[in-house]
Amino acid sequence: MALLNPYLQFDGTAREAMENYRDIFGGQLDVNTFGDFGGGDETHGAPADGIMHAQLTTDLGFTLMGSDLPPGLGGVPENGSVSLSGDEGDILRGYFEKLSDGGTVTMPLEKQMWGDEFGMCVDRFGISWMVNIAGSGGEQPA
Repeated sequence: MALLNPYLQFDGTAREAMENYRDIFGGQLDVNTFGDFGGGDETHGAPADGIMHAQLTTDLGFTLMGSDLPPGLGGVPENGSVSLSGDEGDILRGYFEKLSDGGTVTMPLEKQMWGDEFGMCVDRFGISWMVNIAGSGGEQPA
C-alpha cells in the first residue's frame, strides 16, 4: 500500500495549528518535538519544544502531517492547497466554517456551474483550503 498525505510546514505555530485541526476534524494527534529526539537550540537551531513532526489521523480515515521549520531554512512554502471533497455536505460545510474562522474566505462556499458547492479559504495559520461538496446530478470536471 502507498499513501499520499499533505505535509504542512509552519513558522513556530505547528502545535497550535495541528491542535486546531484536531478540534475541527477529530481524531488522534501524535506530536514529537525536536527535544524528544535530543535536538534543539544547540544542534538544529530549533527550540527544543518546536514540533519536529505531528500527525493527525482522523476517524474518517484521512491523515494530515505538519512540523515547524527550523530557523534558517527559509520561509513557509506557499505551493498549493489542501482539498476536502465528498458528498457529506453538512460535515464539509462545518469544516469550511471552522477553517475560515479567523482566516480569509477567498471564494465563498456556494453552488458552482458544474453543479457542486465549492469554496476556498486561507486559515489563520496561512494554509490554503479548497472544499468541494458533490451536487446531485452534477458532473465532475475532467
